[in-house]
Amino acid sequence: MPSLLADPVRPVSGLDPSLVDGARLVLCDLDGCLVSEGRAFSDAPDFVRGCGDRFRIVSNNSTHTADGLAADLAAMGLAVPAAHILLAGHQTLLHLHDIVPGARLALFASPAIEREARRLGFDLDAPEPEVVLLCRDPGFSLDRLDVLTGHLAAGAALWVANTDTAHPGQAGQPIAETGALLAAVKAVLPDTLFRSIGKPHAAMARAALGAAGIPAIEAVFVGDNPVTDGATARDAGVPFILLTREART
Repeated sequence: MPSLLADPVRPVSGLDPSLVDGARLVLCDLDGCLVSEGRAFSDAPDFVRGCGDRFRIVSNNSTHTADGLAADLAAMGLAVPAAHILLAGHQTLLHLHDIVPGARLALFASPAIEREARRLGFDLDAPEPEVVLLCRDPGFSLDRLDVLTGHLAAGAALWVANTDTAHPGQAGQPIAETGALLAAVKAVLPDTLFRSIGKPHAAMARAALGAAGIPAIEAVFVGDNPVTDGATARDAGVPFILLTREART
């Protein structure tokens, strides 16, 4: 695959299936690459179709489950099976289910993530949680911040879906992300320790490679954030394409 390995980072201004010719697996970020604010970018459907069964979404999204996002994307003309979607919030829930099944969990997240946590058997109603999971919580407030920091002060372990402070909107404006909520937590408890498998951690990229049985060097990662996507690709050993979209008005 000389075309993919010629440069460690290849900047491009738009998506085209020819960019990933020769790659046996295409890992792609979601917000800022395929969609923004609930709308698909105009070049995204052709790119997804062109990649076909090689395509995987690897995203710090912590609002949706894979099934829910697959349905939303289908309505935008992006056909991606749920099995080919790895999302930081959902994947963190699955990881916690593996290491602390049925744990007493304080969850700060969207209704979709809450439903999935209950389906997986977590106890979300216990007064003294063992674990706190912070996702992109659309209902976050000062009251909820007080509850969260109270759990941490009582000894609960903190997991954070991702540390992104923002993702780009359609016009390039910042849309607050989970990391902004984490910043509020750390403003109250500056010495807070947490764990995360969201990007820039390479866990999701490695999981996608492992599930597909494809060596990292024969894959490619497309992302718009060199700090998260680029670092993930580098740590996973995957060639990286940096998408630098111009703001849309």
